[in-house]
Amino acid sequence: MGAGHGHRLYFHEHSPVHKLPAQTKLVALVTFVLLVVSTPRTAYWAFGCYLVLILTSIAISRVPYLFVLKRTVVEVPVVAFAVLLPFIAHGPRIDVLGLSLSEPGLLGSWNVLAKATLGVLGSILLGATTEQRDLLAGLERLRVPHQLVQIASFMVRYLDVVTDQLARMQVARASRGFEARGPRAWPVLAKSAGALFIRSYERGERVHLAMLSRGYTGRLPALATAAATRRQWAAAASLPVLALLVAVGAWAF
Repeated sequence: MGAGHGHRLYFHEHSPVHKLPAQTKLVALVTFVLLVVSTPRTAYWAFGCYLVLILTSIAISRVPYLFVLKRTVVEVPVVAFAVLLPFIAHGPRIDVLGLSLSEPGLLGSWNVLAKATLGVLGSILLGATTEQRDLLAGLERLRVPHQLVQIASFMVRYLDVVTDQLARMQVARASRGFEARGPRAWPVLAKSAGALFIRSYERGERVHLAMLSRGYTGRLPALATAAATRRQWAAAASLPVLALLVAVGAWAF
């Protein structure tokens, strides 16, 4: 897990953002997201300022905008929900291009889309500038409960293993002439999902027994990581501090 730059979200660079300790970036991201969420949805100029701040941070990190844009596909379910809101919400309605849309729904759609997009961009920036091992070490530095860090650690370690298992099952189905077309394929896909769950569960049991045989007592060795300096905390705080000024202005005006 700690070797190389393995995970797909990470973009190898030597920018000032990459060099910041993970714990400082985690605190900065959480604070930024909380400020964005707490901003009144009608403060349109504030969301424009937030977008400028996050795009500037991406520029400083030297992560290509196209790299970030491709990974925003994770937001598709949120976008779909936001698009449906004007059609299904109640309240006064207006006509837009021949469509009857709910005014509260339009405002709610904007609110969901704007805040979710900013949160997703911030999360992608964190993943693109921080190795997975460093993220786990940062969580330990922030005194996150050890059990939660262990769960995240095992998830990171074995996500690729489970994904590879799923790919092998897909190849096996295809080699037997299976094609996922229409509802008739659903029972087969459901059985495949069940088989994948059972295999993953059994693998987890074997790994746990192997760990116990090697002296595992419920705690993994601490991940070595250096403490952040005041200068690094100040550098990471620049984003949430500027966002705080925007949020205060949004509430004041």
